[in-house]
Amino acid sequence: MKQRRFALRAARSLWVFALLALLTARTLAQSERPAVAAPVAVAVTANAGDITIRLDPAQSKINWTLGSTLHTVHGTFVLKRGTLKFDPASGSASGEFVADATSGQTGNDSRDKKMHGEILESGRYGEVIFRPDRVDGKVLARGACSVQLHGTFVLHGGEHELTVPVQAELTGNQWKGTAKFSVPYVQWGLKSPNTFLLKADPAVDVELELSGTLQGVFAQ
Repeated sequence: MKQRRFALRAARSLWVFALLALLTARTLAQSERPAVAAPVAVAVTANAGDITIRLDPAQSKINWTLGSTLHTVHGTFVLKRGTLKFDPASGSASGEFVADATSGQTGNDSRDKKMHGEILESGRYGEVIFRPDRVDGKVLARGACSVQLHGTFVLHGGEHELTVPVQAELTGNQWKGTAKFSVPYVQWGLKSPNTFLLKADPAVDVELELSGTLQGVFAQ
């Protein structure tokens, strides 16, 4: 009996020793395992090659014409502000150009009253906005260039896709540009000014003369 109890005690001691050895080995292995680096937040910065152009409203203007069966109507709007930021490498762009809808004039008070009250409803929709998102074409650091400015045109509360052809010229930290495009205002949901005697075109032709300052690599 004494020999049997001795054998059981010895077996238990060996089992405990083996368990301690296994735990020690696991602990050492974990301490030697290379530490996993914690996730690092990456800060996104603006592209160093971005170009920013700013509009000078005092040196810019909007002219528009609307044909009809009786005569062609000529009018103007005032530009309030404008900024375009773009990457010449990718063509991606952002910003907006804003016209004052309440500033529209044709030189005829009764016609202007109808335009603002019934067609533009400029008391409710006081701004006409173009928000560019892409510049197609090569912008030259100096001299004239032709590009297509794609974006969203906001008129009378509605948003519409529009591509505007632009002729631009950059000189140092200054730029000038012209653009001509058509706005299908009837198709976009605005009321037609048609009367029994007068039939107006369903689209108005817009011509821009733009000027401002330039910031970015081209201005250096």
